[in-house]
Amino acid sequence: MTSVLIADDQPMQRFGFRMLLESQDDMTVAGEAGDGIEAVRLVGHYRPDVVLMDIRMPGLDGIEATRRIIAAGAATRVLIVTTFDLDAYAYEGLRAGASGFLVKDAQPEELLAGVRAVAAGDAVVAPSLTRRLLDTYLHRMPASAPAPRAENNPRLSSLTDREMEILTVIAQGWTNTEIAGRLHLAESTVKTHVSRVLAKTGSRDRIQAVILGYDTGLVSPDHR
Repeated sequence: MTSVLIADDQPMQRFGFRMLLESQDDMTVAGEAGDGIEAVRLVGHYRPDVVLMDIRMPGLDGIEATRRIIAAGAATRVLIVTTFDLDAYAYEGLRAGASGFLVKDAQPEELLAGVRAVAAGDAVVAPSLTRRLLDTYLHRMPASAPAPRAENNPRLSSLTDREMEILTVIAQGWTNTEIAGRLHLAESTVKTHVSRVLAKTGSRDRIQAVILGYDTGLVSPDHR
């Protein structure tokens, strides 16, 4: 049973999410939060598997709430639900530690699949879509402290040459199938390499590995 916390300042939106989630045999709603402060508090209380996190909320927004939840070391995973076409802060949500995002006009089955994927430890955003998101919004984000470059970054120091290559192409938006075909590897071997890269770099999922690749300069927004 996957437990989900709904964080959204719109009561009708929360009601709709609750109705959808509770219609599933494998999901339960742990609680509802109307703002980021309440979301952080309820995560600490209920320890849900997943938070459906709105970005624009009064007081503490969804980005900072996500950052605090992840910084607290919670096993809870955050799935941002945003109006993507209007919200340039989706990238900051991913950088804060969210495992992916969905748009609010997504089909019900997409939302349910997203919750299940995040609960299972997968990233919701497809690699190609992640790449487009980063390319579109990277330069619009507020400046943050730069991460150490690749050659000096302790998160990358234990990677083998092959694993560094894998991280680089993950950050370029390649899927496992593309990596296998272009690097002439079995797809099972690619999955093993990807798992090791995530573990060694402390990346919660593929999206965090993509962001690490951008932050350390392995790839740039203009890289094609």
